[in-house]
Amino acid sequence: MDIKVVHKKKHKSQGKIFSFINWLFFIVLLFFTCIDLFMMFKYNFLNFKNINYIILGFSFFILLGIFLLNKFKKIKVLTCIFSIFFILITFFSFSYIKKGLNLFNKLNENAKIVENTMVVAVLSDSNIESVNDITDDVFAPVDLDKENIDKLLEDITNKTKVKLNIKNTSSYLQAYEDLISKKNKVIVFNAAYGDLISNIHPDYLTKIKKIYEYKIIEKVKEKKVDVNLKDKDSFNMYISGIDTYGPITTVSRTDVNVILTVNKKMHKILLTTTPRDSYVKIAGKGNNQYDKLTHSGIYGIDSSVKTLENLYGIKIDHYARVNFTTFMKLIDLVGGIDVKNDQDFISYHGKYHFPIGIVHLDSKKALGFVRERYGLSDGDRDRGRNHEKVITSLINKLTSKKALTNFSSILDEISSSVQTDMTIDEIMDLVNQQLDSNEKFKIQSQSLNGFGKVGLPSYAMPGYKLYMMEVNKESLENCKNKIQQILEEK
Repeated sequence: MDIKVVHKKKHKSQGKIFSFINWLFFIVLLFFTCIDLFMMFKYNFLNFKNINYIILGFSFFILLGIFLLNKFKKIKVLTCIFSIFFILITFFSFSYIKKGLNLFNKLNENAKIVENTMVVAVLSDSNIESVNDITDDVFAPVDLDKENIDKLLEDITNKTKVKLNIKNTSSYLQAYEDLISKKNKVIVFNAAYGDLISNIHPDYLTKIKKIYEYKIIEKVKEKKVDVNLKDKDSFNMYISGIDTYGPITTVSRTDVNVILTVNKKMHKILLTTTPRDSYVKIAGKGNNQYDKLTHSGIYGIDSSVKTLENLYGIKIDHYARVNFTTFMKLIDLVGGIDVKNDQDFISYHGKYHFPIGIVHLDSKKALGFVRERYGLSDGDRDRGRNHEKVITSLINKLTSKKALTNFSSILDEISSSVQTDMTIDEIMDLVNQQLDSNEKFKIQSQSLNGFGKVGLPSYAMPGYKLYMMEVNKESLENCKNKIQQILEEK
């Protein structure tokens, strides 16, 4: 009899422990479930085909079931197992959502700053090793880039107590050429203009020695958005491909300039390519002076956006700035792409052979394909057409259900190499709409045409005979009309 009493007390004690543990697990499960549901509805995750509401209902019944099992103290061990199982599910869901939010935040954080590197340089064989050794005048285009030059001089004075005497020159390229011809001994240059110098002097970095560097990090003014994208049937987005590797925040020329005109209602996308050599008025720090479109990038993304808005008479709602590092990652992430090639050529970059017909491109081949212009009959305009082909194929891959359901891992790979001012709500709305309809976008393309000229004045490189494309007015009007047609189609 005593043994039975002891056994009964032990069983009762174990029951209380299980009951306590089960209620504790229920509270933990309730916490993670509420967090998951809150984040899912707040940030529009899985908001297609009513999946978010299905998950809400399923979560309610799971919580109710475990609550009733705890309340009536039924199958305590099994209840404990169920609780642990669903806690793990909600915890991993929480981790997945949080990871996605962090990636979106990273994309937006990238868009909030720009980096400019200012350099003091001498000839590679110069005896000058630091700014303390400078006794001569320092040459720089003060009229062209006064703000950045002043920041560099202020940093030098604050850190070394050295005050440099600056003499004005017409451009960074002129300062460099005077340096190598030994007309001066010390120059300042903005690394963003390095590509402009390398166009004329590809080996310029081997001939100079940097004795001081200062990285200028500036905050970008946030663009005021009148209407959220989810409230609009159509919008324009600027895709800027920058001509550099490394951090996306680095200021650089724009090598690819494509406007995506998207009509969500009609499932149509129009790609409008503006060749990098287009001779247009450069907005912002380009002071509305004529120059190559590619040079707008050295004044920041706002300059490029405003330049294209002025050119086409449109409003660009958002932008995405992508460097070649991103481009290569994206191609491989979707398993490569297929494009129709119209010309047989061997690329300068990578020496890849591209026969006429359908060609499969991995990241390295795609880079050679889109960079080629000298081996193509229509030069930069043919390169622009190849950009359109690659972007079209990439959009088709990225808007497929397979890619969209795996978009978190794609974002993870490219988050450090993309800048965009689109919000998480806007991106998720586009993803959900596509998953909901599963309708393929019809993609069209057009390119601004013109006439090649040498010798037109360049604001960034005055005095140098550069190749420009003078815009054909009829082509410009046709592009404008086509953009408006896609925007307004109902």
